[in-house]
Amino acid sequence: MNSLNTIQDINTFLGAETLYNQVTVADLTYANVTFFHTRMYNMYALLLMDNKCGEVIRDNQVVEYSERSLITIRPGQTLGVILDYDIKPKGLILAFKAELLEKTGLGRDFYMFSYFNMNYNDAIALNEIEYKVIRNCYTNLHAELHTPKDHLSGQMIRLGIGTLLSYVKRYFEQQHIDLVKRSETLSNRLDSLLDKYLGSGQPAQMGLPSVKWCASQLNMSPNNFAEQIKKDMHVTAQEYIKNKMIAHAQVLLRQTNMTINEIAEELGFKYPNHFTRMFHSSTGYTPLKYRKGN
Repeated sequence: MNSLNTIQDINTFLGAETLYNQVTVADLTYANVTFFHTRMYNMYALLLMDNKCGEVIRDNQVVEYSERSLITIRPGQTLGVILDYDIKPKGLILAFKAELLEKTGLGRDFYMFSYFNMNYNDAIALNEIEYKVIRNCYTNLHAELHTPKDHLSGQMIRLGIGTLLSYVKRYFEQQHIDLVKRSETLSNRLDSLLDKYLGSGQPAQMGLPSVKWCASQLNMSPNNFAEQIKKDMHVTAQEYIKNKMIAHAQVLLRQTNMTINEIAEELGFKYPNHFTRMFHSSTGYTPLKYRKGN
């Protein structure tokens, strides 16, 4: 099984020109049939399927789909199509690298598009009006990618992707309301717990929130808590907690005059250098540079 590691890899199979290294929109009609062999995607992708052209298998599970439907792919997932060679595939693909999200508004808001991380075995079905809306988003992105580059190009591309992903969120949640409720129950409870704790001043006395502490506050065993977070959000519990702390630190850096040492203490870090290293590894900036930039 081969991997699709770069945008050029996608475009090579689809006969499309690589205009940006981090994103492409291409027509499945022109795809080489080998493109549909099972491959690991090291990027995000959205397939808009205009017709049913064979059996789609994602992560070894058959995806139920029909014409006018969307199939989501996250980095690390595998996808392949056992083609019906009497039917020519029709549709569009948007693919973008995770690097496109770094240090951008789209990346900051990407948590909203949690459907990428949920486990479900059917495509997002679209009615005729929804299909036209989604296809128009693809068309606008394709046009922007083929517009001569200027200082607004990156912003316009990210806005276009954000608009498309927001519509997908709407249609996904309408179709999978029970799944959304199940997945949000734990994350919402955990978010509320961490927001209250980090904003209470208690970390300065009690220390950083740990997986064990969070689990106990939610009346769960640490193992069950960690497994459920990993299953629902495809991130470790420790990583989830760290991301919440970094987000809280960013707010303090932007909206207060607290020193870096004071913020580190406020969040429960024993040593300010530990806070600085974690912040830098997560954002690419030191706390001081982040504050100056904002």
